[in-house]
Parts: sequence; C-alpha cells; structure tokens
Amino acid sequence: MSDKKSKDIPKFSEGLIETHCHLDYLKDLSTEEIVNKSKEYHVEKIITIAVSPDNLDAVIALTQEHDCVFGTQGIHPHDAKFFNQEVLQKVANNLKEPKIVAVGEIGLDYHYNKSPKEIQIEAFEAFLNLASERDLPVVIHTRDADEDTKNTLLKFSSKLRKKGVIHSFTSSIELAKFCLDQGFHLGFNGIITFKNAENVRDVLRMTPLERILIETDAPFLTPIPYRGKENAPFYLPFIAQAIAEIKNMSIEEVLSVTKQNANQVFGFQK
Repeated sequence: MSDKKSKDIPKFSEGLIETHCHLDYLKDLSTEEIVNKSKEYHVEKIITIAVSPDNLDAVIALTQEHDCVFGTQGIHPHDAKFFNQEVLQKVANNLKEPKIVAVGEIGLDYHYNKSPKEIQIEAFEAFLNLASERDLPVVIHTRDADEDTKNTLLKFSSKLRKKGVIHSFTSSIELAKFCLDQGFHLGFNGIITFKNAENVRDVLRMTPLERILIETDAPFLTPIPYRGKENAPFYLPFIAQAIAEIKNMSIEEVLSVTKQNANQVFGFQK
C-alpha cells in the first residue's frame, strides 16, 4: 500500500457501521464531536468495546448518551488477571442493557503476556460460555495464541448460535480458515494500509466479502494517510476503500455487503 494517499476522508452515499472502537479512550476530540463527525461521513452506528472491569460502566454510559452508539461487555486478555466470579457476574448483569450487542473483547494474547496464560484461558472460556447462554455474539482478540485459540473455540463454537468476530485479524491464514470454517467473521482495520502488513492483506484477499467486518480499533491503528495521529470512527471510510482496492471490488459492493454483515452479526435492524 502506498503512503501517498489523499488526506480527504472519502464520503460515500452508503452508510457504514464501525464494529470495533474504544470511544472512552479517545482524547483529541470529545465524544460528541467524534459522533457528529462520524455521522458526517455516514458512519451510522458505532460499537464501543469494553476491555476491563474499569470501563464496563463507561461503555454502558456512552450507549445511553448517544443514539448511534452501541456497546459490548467483556475483559481483554491483557486484563484477565482481574477476572473473578464477581467480574463475571457484573458482565452477566450488564448484558441485560438494551444497547449491549456482544460479549467482548475477550480472547488470548501471548505476545505481551500481561496476564498468565492459565487465567487468560479461564476467563476466555467463562465468557464464551456466558455468550452461549445469553445467545450473544462474541468479539475475540487473539495474538500469538493460535493453537490455544483454536482449541478453546473447538470447545465452544458449536454452542454459540451467534458466532461473532475475530477482530483486528493479524494471525495466520491457517487460523483464519479455521475461524471461517467455525462460522466466525474476521475484522479488518487500518493495519491493511500499513506497508509491512502483506500477511494481513493476504488473509483479507482469501476471506469472502460476506465474512468481513470493518473496524478502526480507535484510538489505535490509524490508517494511512493519518498514521501517527489518534484514530477515530470517522476514518472508517479509508478502511472500506482499502478493502475495495485490495480485493479488486467496487466500493459500492464492499459497503453494501459489510454493512449487511454487521447487521447480521450484531442483530441490528436493517
């Protein structure tokens, strides 16, 4: 991908759905400004993701303050060390909130090992079980943990009627194929615009459009041409445009199908 891209944010007639960001982590603009600017670029819905016991309630508050904002409840593997039955019960209670659409962000991350592997797996399994009980999709993070991710999903994917997404997919093509076979979608973000991310673009090329979700993971992973600045949902059009270029498809098809995908995965009314 070239670094020499227009800095004008593309504006498309078709609406977009931001399937993964962290609104409470953004600092450069107020949430009100972010929401309004995102609407200007036809981002119709924004899913803001819970990651720790400390921001479970913040996510719910954001869904209550903004009509287009939805949320999730879960604990990121980095914070699995804080997982216990009290946290699990709090997440379970919060899933009753009307604009909470998934269990997540959950999963395994052995790259940084900020929490012990055994506790990561324990938390991951508990949340997958909770999602299956509540008939909710999951938002999964996996990094350098392909085999344990695969083994854990094998235990639970048959119980999950609504599968969900492996977000910010950066793992192997082998894991991608496994997750697709199990019924999950794959999420792609600004990484696909990075010069040294050909492996991620290879996964994107082999993934059927019908199984792709678009996301920003804001405030992280800002796409070219704004890499180095804080990411935000209003940069989502750059992701859609890059997918169209990489997969040699029309932007209209990419926008239409990925929006349908998000509606399907998260149960939005079309």
